[in-house]
Formats: sequence, structure tokens, C-alpha cells
Amino acid sequence: MNLPNKLTVGRIILVPFFVAAVLIDFPLHYLAALIIFVIASLTDLLDGKIARKNNLVTDFGKFADPLADKILVLAALLCFVQNGYCDCVAVIIVLFREFAVTSIRLTAAAGGKVVAANIFGKIKTVTQMIAIIAILVMQIVLEIPALSLSYGIGLYDILIPVFYLCGEILIWISTIFAAISGIIYIVQNKQFISEM
Repeated sequence: MNLPNKLTVGRIILVPFFVAAVLIDFPLHYLAALIIFVIASLTDLLDGKIARKNNLVTDFGKFADPLADKILVLAALLCFVQNGYCDCVAVIIVLFREFAVTSIRLTAAAGGKVVAANIFGKIKTVTQMIAIIAILVMQIVLEIPALSLSYGIGLYDILIPVFYLCGEILIWISTIFAAISGIIYIVQNKQFISEM
């Protein structure tokens, strides 16, 4: 297994640790989750660059890299639903988009064709990463008073709804880009839908 594929597999392996860090309440658990998420996101940047630069692109990498991205992002969104930071409707839209796009990709692959991601798909991924990182950072800020590193109770009470609203807005922005990129992807590749 080459280095880019090892990075992709490593990203998948990090997902359960990320989920545990988000869902298990221990001191600075959101900070641990953020560190894991950032490391996983960096492997996403590195694996593609290394594969293209060193001519190490493989069929496994073409399949596993986007799958690893989807697993990481959806795990984060589902954890946020569990903790009340994300609307489940947004996750349903993202899930629907990912299943539709993956179905088209698999159909194209069965016919020996590779369907590349469009620019809107890349924007979707960036906005999802920004939303997830921002929500984790906001939770870290809220976690600090719980550890008695205080600031005024009034400020803490104000931050909770403000952070919740900011998180919801960021999630919905990324969800809108997910829907737009999915629709464009389906329209651009409708010939593969008839083959399903």
C-alpha cells in the first residue's frame, strides 16, 4: 500500500477516535476532537497531492479517498445532531446528496469511467470543514468555564445561543452547497442515471 492510500486509511481509522472525543465528556474533549479532526483533514490534503505529484494514483485511492471524506464529515454531523448542535434535516440532505453522487460514481466506474468532482463539490467540502471546525472551537470556548477558568456568568449565558445560531448558520451554508453541488453533479452526469 502506497503512502497516499495509507493516509486515506489513517483518516478512516481516526474517525472512531474523533467520535469518542466528541461524545465522551472528559476535560477538554472538544479540543481533543478538534485536534483529531484537523489531523484527519490534513491527511485529506496530503494524500491527493502526494498521489498526483508522485504518480501514485490508484483505483483504491480514487474510491477510498472520497469515501473517507464522507465518513469523517458525516460522523461529525451525526455527533453534532446527538449533542444538539445540528439540525437532523441538514444531515438528511447531506446523506441524500452523498448517496446520489456515490451511486452515479459507482455506475460510471462499472462502465470504466471516472467522474471527477466539480468545483461546487470542493466548495461543499471546504464549507463543511469550516463549519465543523468552527463548531468545535465554539464548544472549546464554552468548555473553558466548565473547567472553572471563568469569565462572567452573563457572558457565558450570552455565548451559548450566539454560538448555537452561528453553528446552525454555518451548517446550513454547507448544506446548501452540498445540495447545489449534488444537483449540478446529477445534471452533468445524467447519462449514468439511465444505466442504473
